[in-house]
Amino acid sequence: MRFLRAHAALTRALSADLVAEHGLTINDYEVLLHLARAPEKLLRRVDLSERVVLTASGITRLLEGLEQAGYVERAACPTDRRVVYARLTAAGEQKLRQASRTHLAGIDELFTGRFSADELATLSSLLARLPAAGDGDGQCAPE
Repeated sequence: MRFLRAHAALTRALSADLVAEHGLTINDYEVLLHLARAPEKLLRRVDLSERVVLTASGITRLLEGLEQAGYVERAACPTDRRVVYARLTAAGEQKLRQASRTHLAGIDELFTGRFSADELATLSSLLARLPAAGDGDGQCAPE
């Protein structure tokens, strides 16, 4: 129960910081981060929904907001018209860089800064035992 409460409290605090400083929710931030780390800075929308644990309609609403802000744009797959991608824009990269400073400072203040290096290594090892979502590349088939 402590784990769930701690997770909820940390997520609320980190999200509140991002909203206050950058107008991004933690899910917005996570989508921008996944796109920044992806090849060509694009992922299928369905893969993004799995990575941030949102429904299809939830990721659609989230991406619509990021698209309106100019942080993400739609991209089509040249080999399959049914596949729709989300691509990180230059403005999205800049917003992510700015928000990352706030987010990482919050993580340090609220989480990692409260543990020794040995404790963090142990915690990392323990958390590695938990199930995690796959990280498929989300690319369409080459032409």
